[in-house]
Amino acid sequence: MKKHYFDHVAANPLHPEVLEAMMPYFKEEFGNPLSVYEYGMRAKNAIEEARERVAGLISSKPAEIIFTASGAEANNFALRGIALARQNEGKHVLVSRMEHHSILNSARFLEKSGFTVTYLPVDKKGFVDPGTVKKMITDETVLISVTHASSEVGTIEPLKEIVKVAKERNIVVHTDAVATAGNIPVDVRELGVDLLSMAAHQFYGPKGAGALYVKQGMRIVPLIYGGIQESGRRAGTENVPAIVGMGRAAELAKAELAKRIEYLRPLRDRIIDTMTEVDKVYLTGDRENRLPGHASFCVEFIEGEAMLLLLAAKGIFSASGSACSSRALKASPVLLSMGIPSGLAQGSIVFSLGTGNAPEDIDYLLQEFPAVIKRLREISPYAQGWGDREEGGECTVKE
Repeated sequence: MKKHYFDHVAANPLHPEVLEAMMPYFKEEFGNPLSVYEYGMRAKNAIEEARERVAGLISSKPAEIIFTASGAEANNFALRGIALARQNEGKHVLVSRMEHHSILNSARFLEKSGFTVTYLPVDKKGFVDPGTVKKMITDETVLISVTHASSEVGTIEPLKEIVKVAKERNIVVHTDAVATAGNIPVDVRELGVDLLSMAAHQFYGPKGAGALYVKQGMRIVPLIYGGIQESGRRAGTENVPAIVGMGRAAELAKAELAKRIEYLRPLRDRIIDTMTEVDKVYLTGDRENRLPGHASFCVEFIEGEAMLLLLAAKGIFSASGSACSSRALKASPVLLSMGIPSGLAQGSIVFSLGTGNAPEDIDYLLQEFPAVIKRLREISPYAQGWGDREEGGECTVKE
């Protein structure tokens, strides 16, 4: 059976040129970057070259890039590091309800550490309103964190407008750009953010490689203490192969970005246009301002897990809810924050595309997915009118 992979927000295959760039650093170029002799110097130079490439992807200075082991670490580092560095100026933080668990759980850590955290609401398409951000800022606010785009519903946030509001009060702004960096144009100068998180595996680089952009001059408390790596801001012997791989993946993403977007958007639109014609299938997130390879839906009367299992049996691999909560057997907090009823949110499904998806894959998906929905509804007690339905059970995201 041919396999059809539609879960690129979870993981992407390693680009062949990235693997080629990494291979020498597993064997021949094994030196520790802190060593002063030639093995160490070559490893150090490879890291700095990768730093330049990652900086080039988001139009920052190389010195503003700190390598981490993941996007989640970068998010933890940003929230905890900035909040602790600025706690003498205030102890109030704003984060949106659309955030990844690494942001929300870091926010909960800050609450336990004496900070006040306000969770910004979102509308039914997943947008954070800059006007609401302005109203929720207090004299104690030192940090605002709003995702650049949700990997679960694909909505791209009005980040520049949010930054403008924050800068009126000299407040630091962080964004989780794991879903966007390497997938859509990201320019930290244009966005105006002070910190930005990214992860290599989102743009065909290796897992276990991430980075945090920290604007030059910004004070930040380290998350990991130890040696002097990353200019003393992130201790631990560097994972040189992964960093080299991230650098090469960033270089390729920058060169191929326009071509990748142009290829993915029509495939995405075919899925959205076809599936929203199916009865009681609702698009989640905004129709236009969304990631180029992202199509997400709520399907009434059916659980997401059931759809995943039947699709997988047909060789179609996708996701239901966020990758970090899909095994929790509960409604996605992101979908609930958008006002989607819990029962309907249980029927979420996400198709995220990559450059390896061909038009034939879309043909197969659009042939099999409606058939899966039909089969599951035939055995669903709710679809047959049995059982109790939630008040307001109709999806609120359909215009």
